[in-house]
Amino acid sequence: MPCVTHDDAPLLADLMPWSVAPLRTGRAWPTAPDPGSLRARWDALLKAEGADREALFEPTRSRTLASAVGRLPGQSTGTERLARAGGPCAEPVRVLAAPFDEQWLIPDHRLIDTARPELWRVADEHQVFTVETGAEEDPLLATSLLPTLRTGRIRPLYRRPGGKEPNLAPGLTAHLSDRLGSAPAPADVLSWILATTAPDLTVPLTDDAGLWSAGVELGRRMLWLMRRDGERPKLPGGRRPYVRAPLPARPLALHYDEDEQTLHLDEGRISPVPPEAWNYEVAGVRVLESWFTTRTAADGPGTLAAIRPATWSQAWTSELLELITVVALLAELRPQRAELKATASITAADLREAGILPAPEASRRPASVLDHHEEGPEGQIALI
Repeated sequence: MPCVTHDDAPLLADLMPWSVAPLRTGRAWPTAPDPGSLRARWDALLKAEGADREALFEPTRSRTLASAVGRLPGQSTGTERLARAGGPCAEPVRVLAAPFDEQWLIPDHRLIDTARPELWRVADEHQVFTVETGAEEDPLLATSLLPTLRTGRIRPLYRRPGGKEPNLAPGLTAHLSDRLGSAPAPADVLSWILATTAPDLTVPLTDDAGLWSAGVELGRRMLWLMRRDGERPKLPGGRRPYVRAPLPARPLALHYDEDEQTLHLDEGRISPVPPEAWNYEVAGVRVLESWFTTRTAADGPGTLAAIRPATWSQAWTSELLELITVVALLAELRPQRAELKATASITAADLREAGILPAPEASRRPASVLDHHEEGPEGQIALI
């Protein structure tokens, strides 16, 4: 099979043409590891008045208490200006706030500097968001949740709700079908992309049916682990990390003992924790440490972000145990991914000759997905 350089491989940006820049929340307090803190923060904001409310809100050039914005697609929130807002907190939604860190967000457009409504319109149970990380070993993440992490561009798998209109270069799947002898589904193409995309965001495509099948299977495994849906994953041999010594009510420090393969949260102990899990990094940041710090670091007193649980929750323990397993299993897949990245036989030149590249300009823009009215500022009907 011919081996080609990454210069010959098509770019991810050409294979998945529609992309969206990351969200910018503008303030940290509308995001938290637990939904209860968000409701308490909202209540504290509304109880304050005048200058106190403004200080708690943390205004920016994009959002102040006087900002007039429409409702986020699919959400039920008020649209009156926050300076005179009342009512309960919008129901928090689960988001991917950092690599492998699922948190909660108040889905209120008035609180978010740049919310990217085009992403909210296509976010549903069928959607998979691919996120560029800038990392060498994990250049892409995939999630079913709306991604709010500040990394590279976000590429939804589908351009419309309900899993309709794949965000793939028109004609790509038909071309792959001709070269491979079978028609890949959109999720198969995404699986291959996850398994093979290089740090420079090129995708070495192949027309070897056996290699394609192996890559798709590997990518499906990655997709399942990253989305964390379905049955809880297990370490090889049926091993699972367990709490060996009770975790304290408010752990302050995280420490790893490689000899014992034990994770220490102060006097609390979790094991077995493979070294691969502890050392798993994305863009130079150790995933387990970042996840722990988000739940334990103190925020400035008098801010809304300082409103957080007084004690460590059982839900966090369960999430941590699963996260350890997920990153350990993903680490085991890295050598297989490196092997797949070495070969390619469908080049960017091939796709240009077939008329697939460059992708049409319309495929790089959001699809029109509105089948209902969206509420604009102060209860008006938005004109989209």
